[in-house]
Amino acid sequence: MIRRSNLNLNPEEIEKAIDSELLSKFPYTFLETFSLLPLKSSPGSALLATDDPSKIDQGEIEHFTGRKISFVVVDKQIIQNLLKKHYYNPVSSQKIIQELSRDEAMLDDAFAEQLPAQNGDLLDLANQAPIIRLVNQIFYRAIIMRASDIHLQSLENTLKVRYRIDGMLHDILSLPAKYQPAVISRVKIISDLDIAEKRIPQDGRTSIRVEDKQIDVRVSIIPTFFGESAVLRLLDQSTYNFGLNELGFSEEDLVKFDRLIHYDHGIILLTGPTGSGKTTTLYAALSRINNPHIHIITLEDPVEYQLDGINQINVNPKVGLTFANGLRSILRHDPNVIMVGEIRDRETAEMAIQASLTGHLVFSTLHTNDSTSSITRLLDMGIESYLIASSVIGIIAQRLVRLNCSKCSEPTVYPSDLLKEIGLDPSQKHNFRSGKGCEVCLNTGYHRRTGIFEFLEIDDEIRNLIMKQVSAGEIRRYSLGKGLRTLRMDGARKVSEGLTTVSEVLRVTQET
Repeated sequence: MIRRSNLNLNPEEIEKAIDSELLSKFPYTFLETFSLLPLKSSPGSALLATDDPSKIDQGEIEHFTGRKISFVVVDKQIIQNLLKKHYYNPVSSQKIIQELSRDEAMLDDAFAEQLPAQNGDLLDLANQAPIIRLVNQIFYRAIIMRASDIHLQSLENTLKVRYRIDGMLHDILSLPAKYQPAVISRVKIISDLDIAEKRIPQDGRTSIRVEDKQIDVRVSIIPTFFGESAVLRLLDQSTYNFGLNELGFSEEDLVKFDRLIHYDHGIILLTGPTGSGKTTTLYAALSRINNPHIHIITLEDPVEYQLDGINQINVNPKVGLTFANGLRSILRHDPNVIMVGEIRDRETAEMAIQASLTGHLVFSTLHTNDSTSSITRLLDMGIESYLIASSVIGIIAQRLVRLNCSKCSEPTVYPSDLLKEIGLDPSQKHNFRSGKGCEVCLNTGYHRRTGIFEFLEIDDEIRNLIMKQVSAGEIRRYSLGKGLRTLRMDGARKVSEGLTTVSEVLRVTQET
């Protein structure tokens, strides 16, 4: 006979009543399939929420838990939402470690020291339920904390779990070193990598689904002195799709950029270090101009996000598909717009320039510190100055700065000398703010990021200067006289508006 409780709980009361310890004993797929959520319990009894008690084998659950079970009927969607939220809840990390510690087979020190002696043993170790739950929890916690990367760092006595959030690394969890083989092997299994190979670096890819989000994961594993370490790049398909007006452009620069990306030919270059948001800006530009009347092809290393209606190609040097070779083939594919992930050598630069001169709009990136240095970089590659002058129509340097946390930011005051360092007049009115730190921003005072930009539009005078092969400094002096806003100037504008802090702008910009 099915025992039912007469309790009538609202969603908030249900969430407070969840029994985390009992919850962790059930496989997630079982709870999800039967819409089952363990609630408050005592040593001899337990209350389970479900949408339909008749589909549950009460006797089997009582045998599994060793407790008398009663049910309370709750809407299925409420149960599913709370399951997703709490099954891999970050607060249960220590409980999972304790559960692992109780599993003697998994913690045999002698076995851990000689891993991987046998493939079968290693597979068995990595597929144990506690290890699967731990790795799943590491993923889940990273996603709810908005991490872009997960670092699994093997040290002498610990396996350190670190997340990169808003560009900065944070230590999240330290596991005993004996768990390192099992955790890394589990990552290899889900990424289709060779679990027996520990001597050379391996790269793989997988995808996971968390809270109805499809997350692509790029996996890089390298051998280090204390064992293999892994870095997992998380690519959330639901968060990349920014509009141009959401990137942080000033109104003036946004108008100029929007005009340039609608040209029918020419090269637009984005510059900045790795992780400065260049790819996001490129995708936003391509999404803005994408329509059924033009053919857009991208050549990337690798393709990070899928764009509807656009042909995207993964560079693969192992089979001879380099940027230069791929670009040569693309030109025979009747494109209107081409995006080349990066100009790395003279051959790629020459192909991109020829594409722009034959009536194609080309987007690409360079690794230089500012906009004017890109011209010098192309000259250093051996590109003729007249080709640069006739093909490049705009160069954008960019960085990412962290935004003040909206929950804990408050008015602040800066010393005059610090304001002068970033070019702000202390006598003028400003809206300076800074975050004091809270749980939302991990006590950093910052939450999320925005771009700062240096937009150099190539006019006739700059073309003449390029033809004369003058220095980047001379082009910069001319551009500043014509109103160029440098990276630091754009950052100072955001400081004045209360969006970020002086220290953050100084961190990401060089003296200009």
